Amino acid sequence: MNRKRSKDTVARWIGARMPTREEMARNKYLKPIAHRFLSPELWRFTRRSVPRGVALGLFCGFIIPIGQIFLAAFLALPARANMPISALVTFVTNPLTFPFWAWIANRVGDFMLGLDRSVGSGVIQEQMQTEGWRSYQGVFAAVGETVFGFVILAIVTSAVGYFVSKWFWRWKVGRRRTKRLQTMERRMEERLEAQKG
Repeated sequence: MNRKRSKDTVARWIGARMPTREEMARNKYLKPIAHRFLSPELWRFTRRSVPRGVALGLFCGFIIPIGQIFLAAFLALPARANMPISALVTFVTNPLTFPFWAWIANRVGDFMLGLDRSVGSGVIQEQMQTEGWRSYQGVFAAVGETVFGFVILAIVTSAVGYFVSKWFWRWKVGRRRTKRLQTMERRMEERLEAQKG
């Protein structure tokens, strides 16, 4: 009972903070294109739209640090993803968690670029010694590793998020279906016992 109550509390909290379709229609910046955002298809929770929304939200959350909600909302149109989910999932990177994710991205980028340097041989090693490459090394050392890490995080987390949310959706639907079948069997057994008695 407490678990169900906590799920309802979380759903109410999310619902209270998410903009409604009508609020988006009244927004002066979105008014010219609001008719596209108000399509019921983008607001339904289906087995296809939710995993797309999760993947899109994660990708947008990691690929750009500012304005990711608007990017996720705009990309939800052609992807036919669930817009509220895609906007909500972008909050995985917010001002509080950004330093942590920047550190992770820097470590991932450093590892991937370091791996590329360690396996390089022959032509790659020669190109790294040229003047053009040396000028780029300073840029990569300062910012490039973190940016490259964010690109990798965007791709990997969106793929993982898609498959995990798809699996979770199937698991939840299967569990609900199993409970429904068990309830129906129990009722049938009760009816048979009542008819016998």
